[in-house]
Amino acid sequence: MQTIMEKIKARDPEQKEFHQAVAEVVETVRPALDAHPEYRHQKVLERLVEPERIIMFRVPWMDDRGEPQVNRGFRIEMNSAIGPYKGGLRFHPSVNLSILKFLAFEQTFKNALTSLPLGGGKGGADFDPKGKTDNEVMRFCQSFMTELYRHIGPDTDVPAGDIGVGAREIGFLFGMYKRLRNEFTGVLTGKSLNWGGSLIRPEATGYGCVHFAAEMLAVGGDALAGKTCLVSGSGNVAQYTVEKLIDRGARVVTLSDSSGHICDEAGIDAQKLAFVMRLKNVQRGRIQEYADAYPGTVFTPVDPTRSSNPLWEHAADCAFPCATENEINGEDARHLVAGGVRLVVEGANMPTTPEGIDHFLDAGVLYAPGKAANAGGVAVSGLEMAQNSMRLHWPREEVEGRLQMIMKNIHKNCLAAAERYGSPGNYLVGANVAGFIKVVDAMLDQGLV
Repeated sequence: MQTIMEKIKARDPEQKEFHQAVAEVVETVRPALDAHPEYRHQKVLERLVEPERIIMFRVPWMDDRGEPQVNRGFRIEMNSAIGPYKGGLRFHPSVNLSILKFLAFEQTFKNALTSLPLGGGKGGADFDPKGKTDNEVMRFCQSFMTELYRHIGPDTDVPAGDIGVGAREIGFLFGMYKRLRNEFTGVLTGKSLNWGGSLIRPEATGYGCVHFAAEMLAVGGDALAGKTCLVSGSGNVAQYTVEKLIDRGARVVTLSDSSGHICDEAGIDAQKLAFVMRLKNVQRGRIQEYADAYPGTVFTPVDPTRSSNPLWEHAADCAFPCATENEINGEDARHLVAGGVRLVVEGANMPTTPEGIDHFLDAGVLYAPGKAANAGGVAVSGLEMAQNSMRLHWPREEVEGRLQMIMKNIHKNCLAAAERYGSPGNYLVGANVAGFIKVVDAMLDQGLV
């Protein structure tokens, strides 16, 4: 194991996020490797950590002032042992190979956990949609797709949205793909409802996260009703996590964005959440405006000199990190435990550092990693693909019923894998081992490819 990590770090020394994601899996799947000597003999780990394909390209586009701009585009096609590559596109200045490789690696196991026939991939660009006009975003998306279209297709690679890529961007990308290929296929998920999208897709990651949390609590005879919850972020995942928590009777007191966080001790109700959705989805405003609209709410701006996030210092029962990677470090984890949090469910991808995870597990906190807890988004993307293939449109009740069943099955499979491999109740081990075994068994069935 140590040799594998040393090779990865020597080959790509700057890719720290990717190293972190791989190390977490490598450390937790050791019991599965011990139980299956053929895995080591066939070098499945060495094969898993290398993407099947990395695509990099320039994206030239014209801004509204008539000045040419150039960004860098990526698509990481990580693993197709189970099905076509599936994973989102992220438009954000932080996008680089390390972040996209970690996301694609995580996506491979996440997709395997859904039991749907989906491989793992991820992509995006170092383009920032914030502050851009609709026409600038459209021109960028069209230029981006003029290269990406060569590498994707409904049976090859099916991208979706991620940070910075919502319904607007998916529409622009799909329109250009359709024009270039002269075909209307389910090549992108997260489409608008009136041209091939699925009901529940925008809500799926947040809803699935809360369904998973409810299953975790139900094992001990508990429920979300009456629980005080901390939620980070204020985008799609955070919004629908809050919505489903409200439905289940929980009290949510925080939300955040890159400028800071709000704490509303009265609780964010349906009316306040509707304000947040208008603010972030339509007006593209800042979360501080919530505090201006609702007296009694405290807004705390980001302090770049602090090593911890004050959002995680509020007393609560449950925490749902739904913003971005590594937003909870060891110090944050200690604050959460000291504040009474006994359940942490990840709505974002890898939002907790290794030190933070270790502290949660040592403190006996119920901890659900993102590859299990936030799999609802890709699960409904898979359902959208199925509807597109059949030219059908399922009603809301059917899609949400299927989503809830998928999250129940992921929860059950994580617990079963953790029990079988000597770590009962450890969702981190369970998720990694269950996803790992499904992927590598498929790889071995297909030979040395």
